[in-house]
Amino acid sequence: MLTALLVFALSSPFLAADEVAPKQQDRPASGRNAARPNVLFIAVDDMKDWVQCLGGYGGTVHTPHIDRLAKRGMLFANAHCPSPKCAPSRSAIMTGLRPSVTGLYDNGHWWYPNLPEVVTIPAHFRNHGYHVCGAGKIFHHTGGNHPPNQWHDFLRLTFRNDPWFRGVKLNYPWSEHSAYPQGFPFSGVAELGHENDWGSLRITEAEYDDVLSADYAIRFLKDRARDSGTAEHRPFFLACGLFRPHLPWYVPGKYFDMYPLDEIVLPEVPSDDLDDIPKEGLEFAKSRRSDLEKIQAAGKWRHAIRAYLASITFADTQVGRVLDALDASGHAENTIVVLWSDHGWHLGEKQHWHKTTLWEESTRVPFIISAPGYPVGTCRQPVSLIDLYPTLNALAELPMLESHSGSSLKPLLNNPAANWERPAVIEYKRGNAAVRSQRYRYIRYYNGGEELYDHQKDSHEWNNVADDPSYAAAKRSLAAWMPQRWAKPALTKKEFRFDPDKFIWTRKSNGKTTDGLKP
Repeated sequence: MLTALLVFALSSPFLAADEVAPKQQDRPASGRNAARPNVLFIAVDDMKDWVQCLGGYGGTVHTPHIDRLAKRGMLFANAHCPSPKCAPSRSAIMTGLRPSVTGLYDNGHWWYPNLPEVVTIPAHFRNHGYHVCGAGKIFHHTGGNHPPNQWHDFLRLTFRNDPWFRGVKLNYPWSEHSAYPQGFPFSGVAELGHENDWGSLRITEAEYDDVLSADYAIRFLKDRARDSGTAEHRPFFLACGLFRPHLPWYVPGKYFDMYPLDEIVLPEVPSDDLDDIPKEGLEFAKSRRSDLEKIQAAGKWRHAIRAYLASITFADTQVGRVLDALDASGHAENTIVVLWSDHGWHLGEKQHWHKTTLWEESTRVPFIISAPGYPVGTCRQPVSLIDLYPTLNALAELPMLESHSGSSLKPLLNNPAANWERPAVIEYKRGNAAVRSQRYRYIRYYNGGEELYDHQKDSHEWNNVADDPSYAAAKRSLAAWMPQRWAKPALTKKEFRFDPDKFIWTRKSNGKTTDGLKP
């Protein structure tokens, strides 16, 4: 059985002093460190529950490598993101602090100048004797979100071969924009713009950025295999961030070929699905609906879903390559393995495209932990990825941080049917949250609008029963888990001048600097 942890996957004035963990210096390797498990930390992006082992898609999804990881670890089948958007979700996961604590509610914040004293997952492992390195999207992918002081080594990709922002420099938005990829728009829907395109770039598979990120992890594991007898080696924390299935869905053609167009299953979308939704929910659903409407008007809905599925399988292939390298390295028996995605995705459900809602499609994600000495199985208790940091600390026997918003999942790793009273709490923008228990999803918006879904009777969340008196007790119980305090929004990027070469932020209002190079 694997004994490694593999995870696939950002001074705030709004934090009280007791909510910020102190920084610690790197500690030298020791005999105790040598006995600790390694961590292989892999994040996939925008991957909803459409992996075969979770059964979220109505047809067949080719995810053999994620499925085999699920068979050698614990599959959390009711796992949810901290927030249904990239930057706030990843900031919460990597710091262990909810958006309502940090004020990091959206993509327009740099986490580091707002939280310079907070110890992230890689920094915590680095501070306790681990060699910490990685590649790809771990924190948010835009410039300034992977400070060098969090890592011993980190490979930043320019997206030169596999473009999203078409940047030719390292740190978007300080990029000079190049031309669209040759052949654009590959989808045939020009009105969508580059971000929402899909197709196959005119490059080899080896040139795609996710392949390059996986290559980094594979090289590291091969080097460790050759040097496995060196006594002074510290345990490693290796992060591999895969960008797909994030848009644009650019993957080699062979992955599209795996999904015949006439076999694509479209989501069921009742015409009256939104009739019982409060105003705030309707606003979230309407966001990016124009993309869906353009796709449908062009007769490309099946094509788009096919592209999303192809991107999932492309990402799964990279997961498999890294798992194979781990197995060949000689370190599989002392490495913890975890896989997660930052949030889900809508493909037309509730008349919505993209993420950024508090419904199941946006929040349910793949989450697997394979840890030494723990059972293999499936856990159906509700869990949040905010629990990942304390769980890693517990498994690696690192100090727990009292400031953390989540709890260790060790009890569920020991017994997936153990009593677990904590639901998963998901937050999106200030004042809006969902609580997901084993049976229910309760949503409350900033001005009091409510939704309640009984998954025992309504797995699609089509019928809002928030006003049904027979559910009053359930609603009260779930409401008790809602955040009681909401931090003011953190400072936005507009408040800072950022030097992408020196990795220094300067606050415009007072000239105070934050250095992302100093450990």
